[in-house]
Amino acid sequence: MLRVAVIGSGPSGVYTAQSLVAQEAVPDIEVYVLDRLPCPYGLVRYGVAPDHEKIKSLQNNLRTVLEHPRVHFLGNVEVGAQGVSLEELRKIFHAVVFCVGAATDRHLGIPGEGLPGSHPATEFVAWYSAHPDAPAEGFTLGARSAVVIGVGNVAVDVARMLSRGAAELAATDMPQGALGALADSRVEDVWMVGRRGPSQAKFTTKELRELVSLPGTQVRVRPEELALDPAYRDPAELPAPLRRNVEVLRGWAERPVAMAAGVGRLRRIHLRFFLRPAELLGDEATGVRAVRFERTVPDGRGGVTGTGEFEDIEGQLVLRSVGYRGLPQSGLPFDEATGTVPHLAGRVLRDGAPDPGVYVAGWIKRGPTGVIGTNRPCAKETAASLLADAADLARRLPAGDPVAALERAGQRPVPWRGWLAIEAAEAEWGRGLGRGTVKLPDWEGLLAAARAAMVGR
Repeated sequence: MLRVAVIGSGPSGVYTAQSLVAQEAVPDIEVYVLDRLPCPYGLVRYGVAPDHEKIKSLQNNLRTVLEHPRVHFLGNVEVGAQGVSLEELRKIFHAVVFCVGAATDRHLGIPGEGLPGSHPATEFVAWYSAHPDAPAEGFTLGARSAVVIGVGNVAVDVARMLSRGAAELAATDMPQGALGALADSRVEDVWMVGRRGPSQAKFTTKELRELVSLPGTQVRVRPEELALDPAYRDPAELPAPLRRNVEVLRGWAERPVAMAAGVGRLRRIHLRFFLRPAELLGDEATGVRAVRFERTVPDGRGGVTGTGEFEDIEGQLVLRSVGYRGLPQSGLPFDEATGTVPHLAGRVLRDGAPDPGVYVAGWIKRGPTGVIGTNRPCAKETAASLLADAADLARRLPAGDPVAALERAGQRPVPWRGWLAIEAAEAEWGRGLGRGTVKLPDWEGLLAAARAAMVGR
């Protein structure tokens, strides 16, 4: 028998587990999917916007893998300096695969970034997704104008959540506190700003088009900014996804977008391009009040250069969405330049040579690129490397029962039945609120629900 630990239960971790148990060369392989949280699915649960039900339904596919008889989910297991170490895991498992993603956001590195009212977009996403690590105080949304720095899908999600009415979100699993804050929101203008042009924006066309369907919301673009992009007039040479984005924006510029029908507060989403953040204006007492941007122009090499001209955009709430970055993992080598673990086809490289039995998949392997589906081939490659090493790995005899061994290492694992109890508690909580399933937003509630199902185990 080959016993493998997969660290992380998001798509990359689950696809790795699936690749390992689906093959026939090593029929008696057992996979233990460990996660720091008591809940599985990673960013599918805690990163996909609550109104994106089709994408969130991917949880059903991940569930099928985690319910496989040779796959075992163990939540509430901390791996690293504050929990079970890699060396301890080596004693319990034949192989360890790290699928931990990119855990932090990139900074702007400009004056005023730390002012009250300035936050990473990941913090806002965690709050409305009920991540138990989200700040307890949450967001009050008393701002009149919000600035989202970045033009990727996370930026679009954030802009949409700020503009969408609470009544439309009541049917989702959004936590009650976030739903109430959105109901009381005074945000009227949302500015989504990119330093380069529309042909380099990272959002998908589907997400872009969703903005114009929001009730009571008008989307505004500036033709003169779009026209600065060399590919704007003739996007034929662009890759298809970017070409579609440009065509949609060009259509909006030529035919101004009418406000979608709706009632209640009217909101405006402003898409701005060729503006580079230079400084956040405000003070510690009253918080951020505006973002100062430098106008940019294409430099002819795919980048931009500053013009020395500046524009201030009002914003009492500023959310930066300029990318993710991986963090060093305790016991693993780390490339600071790329924010990834050095590897060869998923095998972790230590001083240039493979570290037997240690692997990576997902963002910690390749960087924060691609969509959910990109994790499939990435996971398959890593699984193939592990399986090719299986004969050598199987020569070592690990410790006995993994759950007991993890408990001896100071962990209190939440098994699959604990997660099912959390699901049931969230469904019951939602019924009590007159809604559907509503997520439990804190560690205490999640663990209490899980432990209730584990009494007398």
